[in-house]
Amino acid sequence: MTHRHPQDLSARLGILCAILVLATGLLSASPALALSEIQREEVPLPPQEDTLGDEIEREDLPPPEMRPQPEESQSGPADEKPDMNVPFPDPVVIPKTPAKEEGAPVDSMQDDDIPVPEVIYDVETLPEPVRRMRTLIMEACMTGDIEQLRPLVGSGDNATQLSFANIGDDPIEFLRGLSGDDEGQEILAILYEVMAAGFVHLDQGAPGEMYVWPYFFAVPLETLGNTQRFELFKLVTAGDYEDMKAFGAYIFYRVGISPEGEWLFFVAGD
Repeated sequence: MTHRHPQDLSARLGILCAILVLATGLLSASPALALSEIQREEVPLPPQEDTLGDEIEREDLPPPEMRPQPEESQSGPADEKPDMNVPFPDPVVIPKTPAKEEGAPVDSMQDDDIPVPEVIYDVETLPEPVRRMRTLIMEACMTGDIEQLRPLVGSGDNATQLSFANIGDDPIEFLRGLSGDDEGQEILAILYEVMAAGFVHLDQGAPGEMYVWPYFFAVPLETLGNTQRFELFKLVTAGDYEDMKAFGAYIFYRVGISPEGEWLFFVAGD
């Protein structure tokens, strides 16, 4: 019986262990491959005929100089800059308010062309019917009884205009409602001060001829001097004056009397 040397057995055992370790390492390392690497290996290469088809299609295309060119836009080539010197269209011109006289050219209407009527203080220059109606109105105001105005305001077609809207059935009750007090003394005081101011004679010789108090109704407010503004402040406050300047006209109470002595209106507003 042959006896093996212990060193041979140790060598054999060492080789066997090394083989086992190597096999174990290979088995444990195989699952650790990256997914990206596996995917790259599984992606098939494109078939050769597809590439050849692309080459054939590219060869069939006409040369660039024979290909249809895109039409230029109406605004010109892309590299052409717009002409910045082309003028803009003229703005819309708003026409002026037509002149009072029919057929008068619109361009000739200027503020300087509108005559400012003469301011009159002398009541003796009034026609007698006008002077009489003025006196009756002021005397009724001084009584403090608003009912004293009833016979003066008239009725029907000859009734005095007291508003630009409907006033109801009773003109005196309407005037009382305009007053800041229950009895109507405030509106009587306003009416009296209006009739005590200077006046103007409008539309002389025309069908609408009348005498109007106060004269501020027909005189531009921006032209008033110190004395005239003092007279105006007997009727309105400084705040009212600024508001009316912004509006462009006197819009507080005014009175109109015809040359025949008819009390035409006592109104405020525009």
